[in-house]
Formats: sequence, C-alpha cells, structure tokens
Amino acid sequence: MIDLDAAIGFVVAHGDAVERARLSRLRTGAPVPVELIERAEFGQTAEGGWPATLDGPIGSVDATCFRLAELDDLGALGRPAARHALDWLATRQLADGGWEEDPALAEVAPEWARPGDPAAGFYLTANAGFWLTVAGLDARSAGPLDHRVGGAYAGVVQAAAQAVAERLGPDGSWPSFLPAGWLSAAVLHRQGMYDESARIQAVLAERLPELSGADAAWLAATLRRVEVGEEQWLLVSARRRLAETQRSDGGWESDDGHQFDVHTTLRAVRACLTPTTGQD
Repeated sequence: MIDLDAAIGFVVAHGDAVERARLSRLRTGAPVPVELIERAEFGQTAEGGWPATLDGPIGSVDATCFRLAELDDLGALGRPAARHALDWLATRQLADGGWEEDPALAEVAPEWARPGDPAAGFYLTANAGFWLTVAGLDARSAGPLDHRVGGAYAGVVQAAAQAVAERLGPDGSWPSFLPAGWLSAAVLHRQGMYDESARIQAVLAERLPELSGADAAWLAATLRRVEVGEEQWLLVSARRRLAETQRSDGGWESDDGHQFDVHTTLRAVRACLTPTTGQD
C-alpha cells in the first residue's frame, strides 16, 4: 500500500517553497500565493515558451511542457503566462499536426527532444497535444473559445491526435520513447479515439512490471488528468507499481537525477490523491 502521509512528509521536508505550494494545492485546492506562482513562471521568453537552459533566448517545447506541469499543480493554467505559453505551443504546430524543437536547440536538446529525430518529434507531439488538451478550456486564447475537446485549441488538438494515431502500429506500439505512450493514450482518450487509446494502454500494461517508480507516477498522473476512471485497470496497476517502488523515506526516485525526486513524488501524490482531497 502507498504511504501517502510519508510521501507528503518527504515533499514538506525536501521541497522548496514552490514545490510545497504545489503539494498544498493538490491536497486542499487552496489558492497559492501569487509570489510563488510568479516564481514558477519566471524565465518565460517574449514569444511565450520557456527556454531549455537558464536565460536561454529560444523557447523549448519540452521545457514549456515541463513548466506547464508545475503551473498545473499550482492551479495557474488560466493565468496570462500559461495562456501565452499555450498559444505559443499552438503556433509551433507543424503542417502534419506534430511538433519539433527549434533546430537552434540541437546542441542542448536532450535525446527525447532532439530536432530532426522522428522519435523525438512523436514524443513532443504527444506532450504538447496533452497540455493543449487539458488546458484548453481553462486557458483562454485571444480568439473565440471552442467548446469541443481542447477548447480554444480544439483544431490543434485534433490534428495532434491524428498525427499520433497515424503512426501507431496495429498492436498499439508507437515509434518513440516510453512516456510518449501514456501521453498519446491520454490525448486519444480525450478525443474519443478509445480503440487507439486502449491499444496503447494494452502495451503499457505489459511494460508495467518493469516501470520505474518515476514512470509509474507519470503514467498514473497523466491518465487521471484526462479523467480516466478511478477503477480503470491500467491506472490501478500503475498505483500498485508505485506502492512497490516507494522508498522508505516516503519519496520516489527520479530517473533524471535526485534533484527531481520531489517533482517525481509530487506526480505520485497527484496520481494517488482521491478526488475529494486532491485536484484533478
């Protein structure tokens, strides 16, 4: 069984002020002080994205999606910074419905976001499509709001879903990194493309016994964010994997270094809090 109290204690003990505010918002839904939200928004480029490196001049699709995840925990997707970032993501969509990083980021982009790499492009498409899906109705762009899935970004999200679906194998496999699977499944689920989403989820279920705690947390938090049912078998299994990988100090280990252990633990908290105590 997951020790949620221990996980909360880990974030309180090791998180910074913004991370503790994310925890508080997830637990109670209480408003976060503006100065802490502004701290999380810091560094945004004039165009709307966040850079891949500190003080970088060029917005990164990958870095912007990571920052949106933090702002989501803070209940800040409707603020101007997030709206600007979402609008920027929408304008970065390619003609085929996908996304790629700016070629100027080739030397600093991680493997999963490398410009020109089809696997990286698929991952970025799933990630950008996910955030435009979940934030579209909350973050109003300048144009009229579309009340379809994705809100103001409905057409963008639909094109992203099609771009993802067209590259799936008959068995539900996808030509990219593991996280692209659950991000794609979430986008397709919200678009009502349930068969395609289910095929991806079947592949993920086979991989679950080998998933790291960080990946199990990301998978479960992603599915919950698009309102997959609480008793859905993949979500239940992911939580079981979280219970198996929780450390004795209450936290979960990040796959990207210990500096991200609190972020990973916050994802696990989001995946496990019930709708009555947490924010979905």
